[in-house]
This record gives sequence, C-alpha cells and structure tokens, in this order.
Amino acid sequence: MQKREQIVDAADRLFYERGFESTSFADIADAVGISRGNFYHHFKAKDDILEAVIALRLERTQTMLDRWAEESGTPEERIRCFNRMLIANRVKIMQHGCPVGTLAAELAKLDHALQPQANSLFTLFRSWLAQQFCAMGCKKHAEALSMHLLARSQGVAALANAFHDEAFIKSEVEQMNLWLAAVAAGKH
Repeated sequence: MQKREQIVDAADRLFYERGFESTSFADIADAVGISRGNFYHHFKAKDDILEAVIALRLERTQTMLDRWAEESGTPEERIRCFNRMLIANRVKIMQHGCPVGTLAAELAKLDHALQPQANSLFTLFRSWLAQQFCAMGCKKHAEALSMHLLARSQGVAALANAFHDEAFIKSEVEQMNLWLAAVAAGKH
C-alpha cells in the first residue's frame, strides 16, 4: 500500500472514531508512522484529506453495492444485505455510530464546504435502494421507500450508539426485514 493510501485509510478510521474536527494532522501522521513534514508532502490541508476520505468511502460503498448486486438474486435479497449491514458493523456502530451519518452530521454542524460531498454517500445508498424498490415493482413509491429505510437504518445506528444495545440492533433489523417482506408482497 502506498503512503498516500495509508494516510487516507488512517484518516478515514480516525475521522470515524474521533470525528473530523477532533483529528489533527499529527494524529494521522502518528497513526501512519511518518513525520509531519512527510505528511505535508502528500496533503497540504486537512480538507484535502477529507476529500480523499469521502472519495474512498464512495468507492468502497459502490464496490459493496456492486458485490451485493452480483451475489444476491432478487432485489429483496439485495435490500436485506443493506439491512444486515447494521448487524455486520454492530460493534463499531455501538462505539462510534454510523460512519456516513456521523460524518454528515459533523460537517453540517461545521457548515463545512465538503458537506455536500459527504452527503453524496447517503445519495448513493438512496439511489441504489430506490433502484431495488423499482425492480421489486414499487416504482411509484421507490423514492419514499428508500428514504424510509435509510432513515430507519440511521435511527437504529444512532440509538445503538446511544444505548450500546446489540439486541436492539438485531431486533430492529428483523423488523426492517419483516417490513421489506410486506412491501415485496404488496401489503405495505
């Protein structure tokens, strides 16, 4: 892995665990094991690192969505993969919240210029979910359904972080899957 990639990976982790504002150049340089002078060779400003982190998250998210599309047969199965993401990442979510939601919220509070780019992670999930609902035959309500599910997943992540309750996450994912089955059957 190239040094620049190591810096972006470390920044991604630290921004998630500590927050963008609370993470310094020195924190990232220490995590990678390089001097601050060498660090500035790769990134001149913290916003440059943030932009690279958002790009990395978008790339990783798109790769994950593509994998779900390849590995899952039906749109309902693909959406279940989205729901299971809460369980797969439950330990980190209970410690730090949702990586997408926490970054978007922090940048909104800061009225940061890169907030729209961070929000594009939500847009990627929203569009992908809407495509799945369309493929399920819910074209008329696909946008509303995708926003509902995205909002519910964010609520679960926020409450799981607040209460550190693994059983809550599992119960909510089960309820989300039951709701999805009802939507797929045309009963919702």
